[in-house]
Amino acid sequence: MGIVIGIDVGISTTKIVGIKNGKISAPIRITAADPITSLYGAFGKYLHDNEIDLKDVEQVMLTGVGAAYIDIPIYGLPTAKSEEFVADGLGAKFESKLDHAIVVSMGTGTTFIRCIGDEMTHIGGIGVGGGTLQGLSRLLLNTNDIKQVVAMAKHGNVRNIDLAIGDISAHPLPGLPMDTTASNFAKAQSDASKEDIAAGLIKMVLQSIGSAAWLASLGSNIRDFVLIGNLSLLPQCKEVFPGLENLYDIRFHVPKHSQYCTAIGAALDYISKK
Repeated sequence: MGIVIGIDVGISTTKIVGIKNGKISAPIRITAADPITSLYGAFGKYLHDNEIDLKDVEQVMLTGVGAAYIDIPIYGLPTAKSEEFVADGLGAKFESKLDHAIVVSMGTGTTFIRCIGDEMTHIGGIGVGGGTLQGLSRLLLNTNDIKQVVAMAKHGNVRNIDLAIGDISAHPLPGLPMDTTASNFAKAQSDASKEDIAAGLIKMVLQSIGSAAWLASLGSNIRDFVLIGNLSLLPQCKEVFPGLENLYDIRFHVPKHSQYCTAIGAALDYISKK
C-alpha cells in the first residue's frame, strides 16, 4: 500500500499529513493568501521535506471548507473528499484511542461530534472559537496575532476581569466553588490593562467551548471530550479545562497531533473504506 495523504484545506491555512502502514509521518501546516495557494504549497513542501515521489502516493483525501474550491485531481493523483465531521471524528478517535467520546473541534467556530464506536454524529456547534478570539483581540487589543495575545495573557490577571462566585456570595453555592466564574468580563474596568484583557478573552472563549461541550453531552453517559484544532494548543487550556473537569466531573483530552486530527481523519476515511 502506498502513502495516503490527508489534507485539511482552510481558507488560508492548510494542514497535511501522510499515513502509511498505520503510521503518521511529519504533519505540516502552511498559511497563504487563499486556499488554492495554501493547498499546493503545503502539498509540494510535504513531498519535498519527506522525500516522497508522486508515484508513492496512493490517494489524496481532501476535507475542510477550502476543499470546495478543488474540483480536479491534485497533480493527477487519485483525489477524493471526506466529509469534515467524519474526518474530525476519525482523526480524534485514532489519536485519542477513545471510541466513546464527544469530539470538540475548535476552529473558527466550534463543532461537536458524538462518537460511539463506529457511529459518528454531528450534534451541533457554537459560533465561539478562534475567530471569536481574533476578532475581539482586534477590537480590544489592536492585534489579531494569537501568539501575541497568548504572550500578553501570561502576564495578565483574570481576577481583574471576571466576576467569581466568591465576589457575590459569602459562601459557596451548591456545586459551585468560590472561584467558579459567575460572569466573564463583569469586573472589567475602562482602564483595564491589555494583559488582563487578553487573559479574560482567552478564558472566556475556552470556558464557553468547554461548558457548551458538557451541555452537548447531557442525556448521554459520555464523560470524555477530545479537543482538536488550533485552539487546543493554547497553553491556557491547561489552566481552564481542569477547572471545568472538576466542576462538571468530566475529562478533556488533547491528543498528540490535536491540530492535525481533521487531516488525519481524512486519510483514515479512505483507509477504513478500503
